[in-house]
Amino acid sequence: MIELEKYRSGRFEKSYGYKYFVPSAINDEWVWKTPSVNRLLEKAAVKLGELNSFARLVPNIDLFIQLHVTKEAVVSSRIEGTQTNMDEALLPLEEIRPERRNDWLEVNNYIRALNEAVEALKKLPVSSRLLKNTHQILLQSVRGQHKLPGEYRTSQNWIGGNSLADAVFVPPHHQLVNELMSDLEKFLNNEEINVPSLIRIAIAHYQFETIHPFLDGNGRIGRLMITLYLVSESILDKPLLYLSLFFEKNKGLYYDNLTKVRTQNDMLQWIKYFLVGIEQTATKAVETLTSILELKASIEGEISSLFGRRSHSALALLNVLFQNPFTTIEQAREKCNLSYKAANDLVRKMQEHGYLKEMTGQSRNRIFIFEPYLNIFDNER
Repeated sequence: MIELEKYRSGRFEKSYGYKYFVPSAINDEWVWKTPSVNRLLEKAAVKLGELNSFARLVPNIDLFIQLHVTKEAVVSSRIEGTQTNMDEALLPLEEIRPERRNDWLEVNNYIRALNEAVEALKKLPVSSRLLKNTHQILLQSVRGQHKLPGEYRTSQNWIGGNSLADAVFVPPHHQLVNELMSDLEKFLNNEEINVPSLIRIAIAHYQFETIHPFLDGNGRIGRLMITLYLVSESILDKPLLYLSLFFEKNKGLYYDNLTKVRTQNDMLQWIKYFLVGIEQTATKAVETLTSILELKASIEGEISSLFGRRSHSALALLNVLFQNPFTTIEQAREKCNLSYKAANDLVRKMQEHGYLKEMTGQSRNRIFIFEPYLNIFDNER
C-alpha cells in the first residue's frame, strides 16, 4: 500500500558521467488522508459525467468529434514545436506550402494515430502493445521516423540541455524501460486494487513521462494515453476530452509539477493539478458542444426560411461541412448530387450569408471554409 503523503518517487543512479532517475513502482493500492483530493476528484468526475451525458444527447456526435480530434492534434503537436494551425491541418496535403508539409504530416499522423487507437480499444486494453502501435503511426514518414517507431528505446535519452552532461532530467536507463512499463500497464488494468480511475491515470501519466520510454513522441503519446484510458474505462463513450490545451496554457506549471514529484516526492500536488485540469477541460468541452449545437440549429433555421428550393441541398452540404469544414465547388456538386452551376450558385449563396469563406484568393480550384464552425474551436483557448 502506498500512502500518497509518504510516497517516495524513486532514486538517482550513476552511469558514465551522468545520473539517471529510476521511478518507484506504482502498481499498488494508493490511499490518502488529504480531504481536498476527494473534493477535487468528485468535481472532476461530475464534469466528466456531464460531458458524457451531453455527448449522448447530441445527434450525430461523430460529426463533431473529428474537429475535436484535429484541435487536439494541432495543440499537442504545437507543444512539441510544430507550427500547423487548425485551418492548415484540415486542408489536403497538396494545398500546404512545401516548407510546412512536415508539420502538416505530424499533425495528420496524430489524427490517424488517435482514431486508430480508439478503434483498437475494442480489442485491446491500454497497454504497451496499444501504445507502441500508436507510436508507430505517429512517427511514420516524419522527423522521428529514424527513432524506433513502435519500439521502446534501446539507448539513453534526456530532457532539456544539449547532452547528458547538462540535461534538465535524465530518465531511467533503457534496460529498465520494459520492466517499468510493465508495472505501469499492470497498474492501469489491475482490478484488485481500489484506486479511482482519475487518480490512476494521473499517476500513470506522471510515470509515463518520467520513464520516457520512446526516443521521440513521448509527450504526445503520454497525453493521448489519458484520453484512451478514459474511453477504455467507459468514463467517456467518445474521445471528447483532451488535456493538451490545459497543459499548454502554462507549460512551465505542467513541467514544474512533474519535476516536483521527482525532486520533492510531491505526487499530491501533481494529482490536484491534474484533477483541476480534468474539471476545467470537461467544462470547456461541454461549452464547445453547446456552441456547436446552437450554431447548427441557427443555420438550419435560417436555411429553411431563406434558401427556398435550395434548402434541401444547403442542409445536405451543411451536414457534410460539420464533418469536414472545407469544400470545393466540385465536392459540393458531388455530395449534393447537383450540376456544377447549381453547386456554384449554392456555395455563392452560403458565402453571402457568411457560412462559407473563400480562402485561396484564386479564380479556379477555390477552397471554401465553414468559418463560423472553425471559429468555435479557435476561441477555445
